Amino acid sequence: MKKILLLGLSALFFGCNSNSVEKPKNLIAKDKMVDILYDISLLEAIKTQNINGGITVKMGNDYIYKKYKIDSIQFAKSNKYYASDIEGYKKMFEKVKEKLNAETLKNDGKLKKNGQAVPPNPNSTSNSDTPQVQ
Repeated sequence: MKKILLLGLSALFFGCNSNSVEKPKNLIAKDKMVDILYDISLLEAIKTQNINGGITVKMGNDYIYKKYKIDSIQFAKSNKYYASDIEGYKKMFEKVKEKLNAETLKNDGKLKKNGQAVPPNPNSTSNSDTPQVQ
């Protein structure tokens, strides 16, 4: 996610000059780009948790490129193009966040049905000084 954010910010920086970013010939569709950004977010989360022995950047990139039948240049150009429209890019990331939240809720429900403990929600407003009922 850090790479995407850095790439997005650099695209914004260069995209804010008087020249607008030219639409690439093989632009990735907006919905597909949201799906790609969603998968990248999941891969970043896996990498930070070191799940399954860790995922390297190359492994993650190869997975994304193969799954969506794109290459790094197509992704970079499409990302730069979308990032040049700050409001539109923000809306794309809001959709990614919605998908992540929906998946979290779905998985929380599965854990409750299986009788397993559900990890605390990091978005919870509970005070850490307040005793928690287990």
